[in-house]
Amino acid sequence: MEDGASPMHISTPYEDPAPRVLQDPIGVNLAVDIDGAPEHLRQGLQQIIGSHNVAYFVRAGSAPAEHVWNVRFEHTEDVASGTFDVRSIAAGQAPQITVRYNRTIDAFRALGQVLTAARAAEVAALNNTDALRTPDFTIAEQAQFETLALMIDCSRNGVLSVNSVRAMLRNMALMGYTMLQLYTEDTYKVEGEPFFGYLRGGYTQDELRSIDDYAFAMGIEVVACIQTLGHLGQMLQWPRYAGLRDTNEVILSRAPETYAFLEKLIKAASAPLRSKRIHIGMDEAYGVGEGRFRGLYGQVEGTAIFVEHLGRVHAICAQLGLRAMIWSDMLFCLAAKNNALYAYYDQSNNPAEALSRVEGIPSDIDLVFWDYYHTQPEIYARKIQQHKELGCERPWMAGGAWTWSRLWCHVPFSFESNRASLVAAKSDSGRVSSFMLTIWGDEGNECDFFSALPVMLYVANHAHTDKHEIDAAFMENAFAAICGGSLGDWMAASSVDELPQATDMRTQMPSNMSKWLLWEDPMLSFMSPQYTGLALDEHYACTATRLLDCALAPSTRYPLNRLLRMPGLLARVLSLKCNLRDRLARPYKAGDRTALLQVAETRLRPLIEAQRELWLYHRARWMRIYKPFGWETLELRYGGLAARLHTMYDRIVAYALRAPCSALRRSRAIGVAAGVSRHPALLPGRPMPSDSMPVDSVDVCDSVTVAPGPSMSADIGSGLSVGEVPSWLPSITSADSSDDPAATSVGLGWPVTACTPALPTCSIPACGPLQTSVDTACAPAPLPVMTALPALSTHPTDNVTTINALGVRELGGEGDFWLQPAPLLPPELDPQDSFPRDIGCLGEEDTALDSVIDSIPELEEDLLCIYENSYTSLLLDYGRVTAPSRLG
Repeated sequence: MEDGASPMHISTPYEDPAPRVLQDPIGVNLAVDIDGAPEHLRQGLQQIIGSHNVAYFVRAGSAPAEHVWNVRFEHTEDVASGTFDVRSIAAGQAPQITVRYNRTIDAFRALGQVLTAARAAEVAALNNTDALRTPDFTIAEQAQFETLALMIDCSRNGVLSVNSVRAMLRNMALMGYTMLQLYTEDTYKVEGEPFFGYLRGGYTQDELRSIDDYAFAMGIEVVACIQTLGHLGQMLQWPRYAGLRDTNEVILSRAPETYAFLEKLIKAASAPLRSKRIHIGMDEAYGVGEGRFRGLYGQVEGTAIFVEHLGRVHAICAQLGLRAMIWSDMLFCLAAKNNALYAYYDQSNNPAEALSRVEGIPSDIDLVFWDYYHTQPEIYARKIQQHKELGCERPWMAGGAWTWSRLWCHVPFSFESNRASLVAAKSDSGRVSSFMLTIWGDEGNECDFFSALPVMLYVANHAHTDKHEIDAAFMENAFAAICGGSLGDWMAASSVDELPQATDMRTQMPSNMSKWLLWEDPMLSFMSPQYTGLALDEHYACTATRLLDCALAPSTRYPLNRLLRMPGLLARVLSLKCNLRDRLARPYKAGDRTALLQVAETRLRPLIEAQRELWLYHRARWMRIYKPFGWETLELRYGGLAARLHTMYDRIVAYALRAPCSALRRSRAIGVAAGVSRHPALLPGRPMPSDSMPVDSVDVCDSVTVAPGPSMSADIGSGLSVGEVPSWLPSITSADSSDDPAATSVGLGWPVTACTPALPTCSIPACGPLQTSVDTACAPAPLPVMTALPALSTHPTDNVTTINALGVRELGGEGDFWLQPAPLLPPELDPQDSFPRDIGCLGEEDTALDSVIDSIPELEEDLLCIYENSYTSLLLDYGRVTAPSRLG
């Protein structure tokens, strides 16, 4: 560390150098003269300006805003490749910003720096308003690498949609990345090979071609990134490819049919792209030569097999005019006869001697050294030197954004490890010409890849300076202006994987504790001894409060913050799940059934709903940014967790009430609550079963006293644990129900009509908060119908159930149906409010309304709910529900 500086990338939680004092709307507008720009920039400028998240851009010549900066571009050979300069000239009321550049990508990197300067001027204007009217700055940068690449994993379930790839490309352009690699093991289409990538959502030739065209307009090269040795298990599992199998993951070397097949793969992956480079993988090919190969060709030393196979694949690439690169780890692991990563990173392990005994690797193969773990530059520099000793004069360095095996990118450690590799890659001893940032999705791709945006920006900024540290205020301004998020808030999201007390980032790899805590069995809870004595529930509660406040706060300045809802919901689930087993074990051991029941109702039931909210939001987000294929893997995990939570609840309540689970399920009825379900046995008016009371005395058909809704009190003994009602819930009113004697105000202010077909005249039995003293026998038709928006409804009130459609939720479990407000429904999604306009939507190019609705997971599916049992029927007419995304 230089001059005792505190690197911003290990500050957790991140201290925002410019707290939320900037007010909407945006104070600076950039008027880019697209028509006057060089022709090769126009398409790319339209792509970025038309879809940018933050409202900095205005059309040149449009109605004047308060502070407008005119931006023009000038292409010149006088500026060296990889450099640009930006100059501002005060010209009356409209300052002129001139960008001089050589490469296309440098023009877009410069535009990103102008955005950053506009944000910095807004901050400076808090003390000096002249910073907006008369900007005075000069920007000049020198790229430290010929190639700055981003590789995105599209093979671990999640295949980015074309729109999501385009969103990534727009951010990459403003950051200055020159190359994109989409890692596709079997997720691209190959003619005549229907089982290659079967049911995996692979890219078609047209999709790859459209991605390449979109990137080319912004000066970004798209390079095929495939596998030609290991990591082919998804393909080799099919009987169609049994003859190509060495092991379950490794293709059979030396067999002629293998190379005919690999030629088809290489042609299919590279044909739609302009680039004449290709990444052919070959990493982690553990067991090469030890499966069917040994039976067919005998015992052969692993390095010899690898080099021979590499030579034959290289020949195919050369024939097609492609320059190939590979991951370098197997050269080190095979030489050490050790498949562990330790062999790769062992400073004493140099494979030069082992390679001297074989023909050697082709001289024009580029080796990519990947290391995501170390935080000392010296370790990277020594290993880079070893790659050069293998005869590779131009090795690549690859770092990682820690997105794998977790649900949210761990930003602080990603900063720390990439800083070390970048410092080494820019040093005299470890200098390389190409750097790659990788985004992996191991273990099912649970992580939202857009959570890696801060790491992408950090690496890009490091790659355009010879300094070792990046200024924190500069990073904050750049992230706000380019991506549309608050860096401090995004750094704080990493706390879902951090212990409450501080840890030394240099001595450990980042934890993925949130993943373990989420998926562990709630009853067995084998992780609980690991955090004994730590107030993890409080830690996660505080984290959830901060992140959800940030995600739901309307802001044109930080539109990207809405994505923080994912870690916020995750933290909310963990705040209820941590220490749950201990909370239940104590009253169980003490024989306190009342306390046990209280924990089940006040923590376990909210946990069930919180887990459901997380699942629904995760599903909605997945469908927005990925292709649908692959989600089934994660949904099985969510389904298993939900089933275990319901089983846990049923067994605990049955034990506490001394009643069989089947009787409890039959006794559940319709209720309206404020986020926590109620068992009828807990409602006022129903006696708690005593030790001497027989089970049969709990008569599930008796009427019970009306329970209070969220606007009513929750006195001790009422069986309710109602949280604070959100301020944006509709006000209580019963005016609409005055003409309908069968309608009942249920505490939320919406009239509800319930029918009991084919039953004798009686009160609705055991139906919790929804209760009426009016006899409601009625014919089977017409049935109650729900309309989406009461304010817009013109349907007659007879036999109509009117309720806020956005508040409908079904809390799972046999016999459960609860109409309730969504606990985290943001104000902009309430139908009583007007919908916000011009909200940028990262990862999509839909209308503003469609981008808003993505916060309501699978709305229409949730509305298609039917509850039927022997007592009461409530049918919701799906055909008469209008989703907000379709409103005019």
